[in-house]
Amino acid sequence: MTRLFNDPADFADEALAGFVAAHRRWVRPVTGGVVRAAGTPAGQVAVVIGGGSGHYPAFSGLVGAGLAHGAAVGNVFASPSAQQIRGVAKAAHGGAGVLLMYGNYAGDVLHFGQAADRLNAEGVPTATFAVTDDISSAPADQAAKRRGIAGDLPVFKAAAAAAEAGQPLAEVARIAAHANARTRSFGIAFSGCTLPGADEPLFTVPAGRMAVGLGIHGEPGIGEAVLPTADEAAELLVAGLLKELPDGVTAPAGNRAAVILNGLGSVKYEELFVVYRRVAELLQEAGVTVVEPEVGELVTSFDMAGVSLTLTWLDAQLEPLWTAPADTPALRKGAVAPAAVPAVAPESTPETEDDALPQGTAASRETAVTAAAALRAVAATVAEHAEELGRIDAVAGDGDHGIGMLRGATAADAAARDAAERGAGAGTVLHRAADAWADRAGGTSGALWGTILHAVGDALGDEERPTAATVAAGVTRAGEEVRRVGGARVGDKTMVDVLVPFADTLAAATGAGDRLAAAWDRAAGAAGEAAAATADLLPQMGRARPHAEKSLGTPDAGAHSLALIVRAVHGVLSDTTEEH
Repeated sequence: MTRLFNDPADFADEALAGFVAAHRRWVRPVTGGVVRAAGTPAGQVAVVIGGGSGHYPAFSGLVGAGLAHGAAVGNVFASPSAQQIRGVAKAAHGGAGVLLMYGNYAGDVLHFGQAADRLNAEGVPTATFAVTDDISSAPADQAAKRRGIAGDLPVFKAAAAAAEAGQPLAEVARIAAHANARTRSFGIAFSGCTLPGADEPLFTVPAGRMAVGLGIHGEPGIGEAVLPTADEAAELLVAGLLKELPDGVTAPAGNRAAVILNGLGSVKYEELFVVYRRVAELLQEAGVTVVEPEVGELVTSFDMAGVSLTLTWLDAQLEPLWTAPADTPALRKGAVAPAAVPAVAPESTPETEDDALPQGTAASRETAVTAAAALRAVAATVAEHAEELGRIDAVAGDGDHGIGMLRGATAADAAARDAAERGAGAGTVLHRAADAWADRAGGTSGALWGTILHAVGDALGDEERPTAATVAAGVTRAGEEVRRVGGARVGDKTMVDVLVPFADTLAAATGAGDRLAAAWDRAAGAAGEAAAATADLLPQMGRARPHAEKSLGTPDAGAHSLALIVRAVHGVLSDTTEEH
């Protein structure tokens, strides 16, 4: 278990601060993460990688010459926010554009995509790429749904080496796609990991058994098998990967491969070497030539006891990129010419919006006070239920929903209160809260709650006193935007299964003439029923999808938290006198 921590909510920030203090030769801190201490050479594409904390040395430990130019670092097992990613990308930009790279998880896809949109709008040419190497997470004919695990490293390395060689952005992105198409990973685990502050691991494995096909966020495996010997583990991993060869590789014999045997946190190096001894023998027997293998902890999951094997099938283009020199805190290859490091590496300060808030009308300021009170109630409700939300999420996911929601709701409460006290209208209060929630929470929930609050804020504005119909229209718009941004539909076992019936009921009730508090009460009842009904659904999206059967009988964490939140907001509305 994770034993050394202070406040669990501060763990990721404090870990990053300690990492920077220990590795100033390679990195310097910037808003949202780290970049190379010496900066990006002028005219070179910047490869910016990122993801949640809890995977060291991914992602910050891979920043340095020959590898990443920067890393955006999110909360524990949660993607960094779009604002964090933007901050790192702007600090790393050397004038030739930015390639954002990450594992294929919903929160990362949302936040990195939003950051890319914003960077492109600001004149920074930006492309994105999600790694999809885990063969356990989806069948071969649905490879785009696969998640990224330890195969992140060879794909990041290929793209970064291409950037180091002076290739333009489009070519660096093409090489990333080519490396990803030729990379496959497969993992097993003997016990789950325990998040800072948690009393229990995210999953357990019965004595004498192992989980097969695990993720790197504490997700349980897709199956179980008898605990193997080291040789049997090697045989399982190699056989699994040799069953699925990428296009262009017709048989293992005669091919060359980069090989990574990755420890997930608690399997020690001597154990890994025992397993790798047999991996090397099996690959040799299959006729595969191994090129510069890596054995060690490269993409971890806190204290998870497990290993994964990655093969990247090399060709004339990929092999020199894999073997190219690199010098980072966690991975070093060959000899890299030392770069000039500033005597004092400046720490960036967060970019802030214009401190002069637009002032709302008297009517809108009254509504802003109510909105801020509602967000205060939301934060209190999330704090009360954070442990429960994490427990529900851990059934088939990574268990971080409670932590992320707490960070987001707390930040939104503070931002809303500040804006309301300074005379902002309701729309601005909700916009500030939305940005704070998305930035502090990260992850899928952060992006979607930012979307929800922005949509409602757009509807309320800073001028008029909103009617019940106006609020209902904003909630309806929020539901449309969440479906557009996240891609989920009703029945996929997500928050959409609650948001849509809540919005529909609210619109119908206000359309029938109900005052807002009464209409909200009816809609919150529908939300509660819809959240409970998600227990009977199988997830079609997100980290729970590969473990769909495990979640049967348990409601979706995002749906449950939304139902709790709208009920808490009703408590504020019922104490407020509102007009139609």
